Amino acid sequence: MKEGYVIRDQTLPHFITATVVDWIDVFTRKSYRDSVIDCLDYCIENKGMVLYGYVIMSNHIHLIVQSNDGKLSDLIRDFKKFMAKTILEKIQTEPESRREWMLERFKLAAESHSRNKNYQFWQYGNHAEEIYTNKFMWSKLDYIHLNPVRAGIVENASEYIYSSASNYVSDKGLLKIEKADNPIVDALNQASFTRYNQY
Repeated sequence: MKEGYVIRDQTLPHFITATVVDWIDVFTRKSYRDSVIDCLDYCIENKGMVLYGYVIMSNHIHLIVQSNDGKLSDLIRDFKKFMAKTILEKIQTEPESRREWMLERFKLAAESHSRNKNYQFWQYGNHAEEIYTNKFMWSKLDYIHLNPVRAGIVENASEYIYSSASNYVSDKGLLKIEKADNPIVDALNQASFTRYNQY
């Protein structure tokens, strides 16, 4: 893991990326995306997770997250571990045309790391970036929310239900989030602020 992406201050919000090994498009299935939502909801309600923003894409998840308990690394580890277990069980038990191919990829990934038993679902690392200013928070929220737009899935960020964009537009979404404060607007950055409010 690169030195720059270590979570040093466990109490501060961080931008986190969790990526499926080999960039496999697991989350194209609604059932798997819904499992991520259920797990995040559980962490919010029971594990002290504060979620400022998220998006679930086909092969990765972005979160802006904080731990009320000051144990962010533990929270992310437990979330990823539970998600891997849940999704792997679903792949093995629910109808899945790509089952054998995906399990083979996950098995090959596990063989290169001694700490995995059978399958490795996530790539190692979280690409954690500390949210150190309000401006940086909003640049990361913008990046997260525009992922589905850049991918050509939707025209407006708030139309993609598996992200927090609609929470910021209409206070409605699949998950309860903690909305970040509006950025401080200076005259030179007015266009960016307008864009945030036109999701």
